Amino acid sequence: MSVKSEPTILKCKASENWTKVTFKPDLAKFHMASLENDVVALMSKRVMDIAGCLGKTVKVELNGQRLPIKSFGDYVGLYLAAAQNNKEETLPRIYERVNDRWEICVSLSDGQFQQVSFVNSIATIRGGSHVQYVTDQVVNNIMGVVNKKNKNAGVKPFQVRNYLWVFVNALIDNPAFDSQTKETLTTRQGSFGSRCELSQEFLKKVAKCGVVERVLTWADFKQSKELKKNDGTKRQRLTGITKLDDANDAGGRNSELCTLILTEGDSAKALAMSGISVVGRNQYGVFPLRGKLLNVREASHKQIMDNAEINNIKQILGLQHGKDYENTKSLRYGHMMIMTDQDHDGSHIKGLLINFIHSFWPSLLKIPDFLVEFITPIVKATHKNGKVLSFYSMPEYESWKDSLGGETKGWSIKYYKGLGTSTAKEGKEYFRDLHKHRKEFAWENETDGDAIELAFSKKKIEARKLWLRQYEPGTFLDQSAKVIKYRDFVNKELILFSMADLSRSIPSMMDGLKPGQRKILFCSFKRNFVKQAKVAQFSGYVSEHSAYHHGEQSLASTIIGMAQNFVGSNNINLLAPLGQFGTRSQGGKDHASARYVFTCLSPITRFLFPQPDDALLNYLKEDGQSIEPIWYCPIIPMVLVNGSEGIGTGWSTFVPNYNPRDIVANIRHLLKDEPLEPMEPWYKGFKGTIERSATKENGISYTITGIIEQLNETTVKISELPVRKWTQDYKEYLESLMLGNDKIMEPFIKDYREHNTDTRVHFEVILSEKNMAIAVSEGLTKRFKLTTSLSTSNMHLFDEKGVIKKYDTPEQILEEFYHIRLELYVKRKAIQLETLQLDLSKLDNKVKFVLGVVRGEIIVNNRKRADLLAELKMKGFRPFPKKSKGSEPAVIGGDMSDKEDDAEEDERGRGGVRAGDYEYLLSMPIGTLTLEKVQQLCNEKEKLEGDVEDLQRSTPKSLWETDLDNLLQQLDAQELEEAKEEEYENRHMAKEGAAIFKRATSKAVKKDTKNKVTDGQKVETYRVQELEEAKEEEYESRHMAKEGAAIFKRATSKAVTKDTKNKVTDGQKVETHRAQNGGAKKQTVEQSQKVQGKPAAKKVTPPVDLDSEDEELNSSLRHRLAAYATNQADSTGSTPSQDSGLQLDNLSESDAETEKTKRAGSQKASVTLGGKQKQAKAAAGAAKKRLVPKHSMASKIKVKGAATAAVNASKSEDSPGHKSPDKKVRRMRPSPFHKKSGSRISKLIKSTTTSKEEDSPPAAPAEVAARPKRTNRPVIHYIESGSEDAKEESESEESEDFDLDEDDDE
Repeated sequence: MSVKSEPTILKCKASENWTKVTFKPDLAKFHMASLENDVVALMSKRVMDIAGCLGKTVKVELNGQRLPIKSFGDYVGLYLAAAQNNKEETLPRIYERVNDRWEICVSLSDGQFQQVSFVNSIATIRGGSHVQYVTDQVVNNIMGVVNKKNKNAGVKPFQVRNYLWVFVNALIDNPAFDSQTKETLTTRQGSFGSRCELSQEFLKKVAKCGVVERVLTWADFKQSKELKKNDGTKRQRLTGITKLDDANDAGGRNSELCTLILTEGDSAKALAMSGISVVGRNQYGVFPLRGKLLNVREASHKQIMDNAEINNIKQILGLQHGKDYENTKSLRYGHMMIMTDQDHDGSHIKGLLINFIHSFWPSLLKIPDFLVEFITPIVKATHKNGKVLSFYSMPEYESWKDSLGGETKGWSIKYYKGLGTSTAKEGKEYFRDLHKHRKEFAWENETDGDAIELAFSKKKIEARKLWLRQYEPGTFLDQSAKVIKYRDFVNKELILFSMADLSRSIPSMMDGLKPGQRKILFCSFKRNFVKQAKVAQFSGYVSEHSAYHHGEQSLASTIIGMAQNFVGSNNINLLAPLGQFGTRSQGGKDHASARYVFTCLSPITRFLFPQPDDALLNYLKEDGQSIEPIWYCPIIPMVLVNGSEGIGTGWSTFVPNYNPRDIVANIRHLLKDEPLEPMEPWYKGFKGTIERSATKENGISYTITGIIEQLNETTVKISELPVRKWTQDYKEYLESLMLGNDKIMEPFIKDYREHNTDTRVHFEVILSEKNMAIAVSEGLTKRFKLTTSLSTSNMHLFDEKGVIKKYDTPEQILEEFYHIRLELYVKRKAIQLETLQLDLSKLDNKVKFVLGVVRGEIIVNNRKRADLLAELKMKGFRPFPKKSKGSEPAVIGGDMSDKEDDAEEDERGRGGVRAGDYEYLLSMPIGTLTLEKVQQLCNEKEKLEGDVEDLQRSTPKSLWETDLDNLLQQLDAQELEEAKEEEYENRHMAKEGAAIFKRATSKAVKKDTKNKVTDGQKVETYRVQELEEAKEEEYESRHMAKEGAAIFKRATSKAVTKDTKNKVTDGQKVETHRAQNGGAKKQTVEQSQKVQGKPAAKKVTPPVDLDSEDEELNSSLRHRLAAYATNQADSTGSTPSQDSGLQLDNLSESDAETEKTKRAGSQKASVTLGGKQKQAKAAAGAAKKRLVPKHSMASKIKVKGAATAAVNASKSEDSPGHKSPDKKVRRMRPSPFHKKSGSRISKLIKSTTTSKEEDSPPAAPAEVAARPKRTNRPVIHYIESGSEDAKEESESEESEDFDLDEDDDE
């Protein structure tokens, strides 16, 4: 190798360009005489590797012979041919040349991952990132196929890799390896310099090559191996299973004779234990099941392993997984008896147990007498002579009842829907007659197995739909047979549960209600539920009167759902939400407990379900009582108004909400034989958009979009979310955008602020300018996930015949509903006419009867009832017998009052007259048997005759039109009320909310100072509470005890009378507005009185005489108020007039004159009652800016509150009948101006106090420093008036009330 020859350069063709290097190893240098076979083989392999990697581009020879490898596929074939030895199955070879840089081939492995790979023709014997890149694509595709075939396989990616053999030939830019041997590529995928995306055709071929079957086989084997860990064994003593009462012989030599009784709950176990006392404990064991067993056919391996019920049954019976049983000798029990309630859920439990055995041990079902059931009566009929009849199916009972021919007297009926209904004595009777109650299941052929699989396998969805469509009402399983075939049980008993489950999940097209909702509505109408009651109490009423057999918690949730009215719930809620019924924040899950919230019928409900329709419906009967109808028939299809969704056996449904006004409009089109207009989904209160996105054969798709807008370069505002995307969920999504999570690695937004309410959405999202640009380019709605979709492709509903049906469009639902509803109007008109004719006939007979009594022709007193009834019949009075229920036997636990009434009515008098035939006459009160009553009855008759004529002239379509008009009027009223509430919310929303209070502007302040107050002119005064303390004071003064309030009114009236300055002339109206609870309520009072001592138009409450101490306190208050006004006038240069000064009506006449004299000497400018001066206006504004701090309003209210308290105190001594509750009078704390005012205010108070000390009389009490007065504060007049004209006048001025609350919103 150290000897080098000179290169030889030869001429060649332009197409050829190559270099040949020949070398010979220096064996002596390595102390070798020849090359070993392993070294030769390694070199030979390397030559073949080069041939496979380079392919047709280079001719490769070995020992002078050209290798037959012309491509990478030929090279892979060498491996597969070598692995094929001694194997019958041919290994697949799926090859694809992705591009010039990537060649891939995939085959099968025997349970261990294998790979052969090259990087730039370098053999990477340990693989690397390039192999991982390719393998992940293949594995992910296979995982999808495996999960689709068996979702419960529990296979993981590394387990799929173990069955793959991958070949990769790649060209990588600047490859990096883990060592000098270059066995493993470490270059990251992004630095490969090219991409290798496998085609779908290639991946499909890989999935079909057998790897999926191998993976599933391995998964089944692994699961079976793990399930065997919980296998049972045949042993006599079994411990560790609670609630098991084991048979004494179980697991012993007589185990074949033992029977395990599986009961539905602990109460059924108690009944079984009572019965076992008859047959003994040696061969009978009992184990209660907790609810329904798991459907193992579709359950995951983990679910089966973790299910305690299944593991317990395996241990109790001694079952071993995967074992094929020919007999029951190896089991602890030779028989398994199922003992459940005789209802639909009990049938389902039986089916689940059968499915459990059939899934794992189908051979056991073929063993005769292994699986049996224990049946109990559904109905028992007891005669008063002691005879008892038991019925095991309802058709059997109905047949017996019909055979009586209506002669049910002496029979009583008791329904046994649950095993808990039976007594211990009855349980012993059942087991004493065991052969009658024990029914054996029998396997006939594979049809039985197919029937079981049809009912429980998800692979049989379409076949199960066909099975349910073929159901015929009235189907039942004949329990008189000794042996029951499995297919008969599935097709005649289990199908009843499937239909019941479907009806609980899928609503009716007629009323849009599910059975639970229909029961609630039925009981609401039966109870006339207009007065509110707690939901918990009402749910108990529904359970009692509608035979509701499920939990009351579920019923309460249904009631709450029917009352919810937030965005995304009901367009028209049939029940009223009187309390916290949930909000759009959590989609209604944030509702209060049923024991706290109240509800009642919404006012609009009876407009949707008119009362005259109740007599037209077909009512169901259960447990001997009449319950809800098969369906209601509202005047518009409620399934379109409120929508619906649910999942049942074989079917699911989703119907969007639509606008009731659009539905009404389309019904009117149908009434006029006009074409329908297409309807689009509509959700009440939703402010976003709903746009049609695609139209297909089976339905229409819509895109729902929220509202988002860009406020500036870094902020966006989200003011609406898509329908049924709840606020709390979206808040969590925003937090993930801000903090990041597993899916969002890097935060996208900086922060967010929320101003959401229970009804509105308002997020302000802050993000960087860079991310804002990204969001805008991508689309704000898309980036912030503000779009969802809905479709009309899954609208499955029950039609009027109870058959499940698919509807493609809402118009199709409306058309089918229209024809049924119109026929109902025809029936309704006929029944109403018949009822009115009967009422007319009753009135005629009543008039005739009253006249007969008045004239003495009919004697009703001092005679036998039978004689009177015979006389009425002889005189031609028409009998009106009550509807008798005598054909129905008495039901134990039912309402017996009707039965007693029927018993009385059955008593017949002379001539076959029943006691109840003339009850409508004999039940008239004796005081109504007068001539005046005759006239009243005649008037009623005339009215009824008019109603009959109107009804005869009307048509079914006109009746429908009238109902629609009434509905729209109620909708308008409801929407008006909601608009008022929304307006109130807008006006009272917090400042940072979307709708901010309109603040008072300077223009509003100027308007107050410009108001002229002259004779005959209205004085408008506005007052606003700006501090929470002020609100409390005002609330207390308004809600003080009655005694104090009466004194306050009288004192105020006295002050108004004595105030000579503020005389109110005849015809003058004073309108006072008081803001109550933030301005929501206003009061307007009016008083008119004569001038110059003339008597007032309305009676004024006489003034109250005060004692000396109270008079002294009031005098002190008057002087303080006068000082306050004088000081303010001196500061502003204006006169404290009625439109800008403090109210001085509480001063006496002499005090008013004194204060008037003092002010006249010092004021420089005056504002009269009817005048207007600019100087006063400017001075008022200046004073407001300089002197009035934020505490001024609260201080004024405190002064007035103190005055009121003083007046109230005076009442305690002078009025013995009205003692003032001294302990309830709130203690006034000192004015905030004494401690917190600025230096200017302090100086002003000091000067005012000095002036007051000089001018006040010596007998006056010590004065408190006066407070600065806001010159532009309007006058507050307290005037008592009971005039209705005043109220009407205030209501006429309602348009001016909206300036309230805008005075001091600083």
